[in-house]
Amino acid sequence: MKNDLNAAVGFEWSKVRTLRSMQWSLVLCVVLSLAFAVLTGAVVQRQYAHKPAPSSFDPISAGFSGLRLGLIGLVVFGVLIVTSEYSSGTIRSSLAAVPRRGVFYTAKMLTGGLAALAVSVTAAVTSFLLSQATMGDESVSLTDDGVLPALIGAVLYTTMLCVFSMGVAALLRSSTITMGILVPLFFTVSTILTNIPGVGKAAQFLPDQAGGLVLYRHAPQGYVLNAWSGLAVLAAWTACAAIAGYLALRRRDA
Repeated sequence: MKNDLNAAVGFEWSKVRTLRSMQWSLVLCVVLSLAFAVLTGAVVQRQYAHKPAPSSFDPISAGFSGLRLGLIGLVVFGVLIVTSEYSSGTIRSSLAAVPRRGVFYTAKMLTGGLAALAVSVTAAVTSFLLSQATMGDESVSLTDDGVLPALIGAVLYTTMLCVFSMGVAALLRSSTITMGILVPLFFTVSTILTNIPGVGKAAQFLPDQAGGLVLYRHAPQGYVLNAWSGLAVLAAWTACAAIAGYLALRRRDA
């Protein structure tokens, strides 16, 4: 079993290394995170150059502005690592090479999750430090209260959202449909829903909204979750998506 899994993981890594769309999506995550981090820091420095920032200003949340945008690249990567074989028709040859679907799926999730973890560490840490370096007097340092836990949480948040996207992609088996659902949900719809009376509190439990609380020093007013309970909710969503994806792969024909 262990040897089969190691071979399957090696097989998945070779796909990531050879498919440019996956590589570029990871590069996109880092580039967008860094570029927008510098822009955010410069805007904050200019805005508060001659006056103190209001008490509501959160330098930790501002420092993760670039990462929020770069997350698009990780979502795209998570979808592509699963659906590219369905769109190209190579899923049959992949399952022929790794006939045990549990091993095949585990290898794919491990490969995607580890790649997302490595890129998340790079994007989260470097973009946060860049934003603080350009933010001027309103910046915080790594030793300030809440900064290190927020950085650790940010890495977990982005990694789990990528794995969640992989699970949904395995369930739907279409890059177009999956990205058509997840990208608007994560970057537009969920934010709108949290501001609608009557559904706002329920929308706080959506995966991106719940997990994203870790990017704040203090949870925004009106939220019933905090940073770590929000991550726990995201972890539950991620586990459910991963299980649903596996069940779909096991029961359907290639």
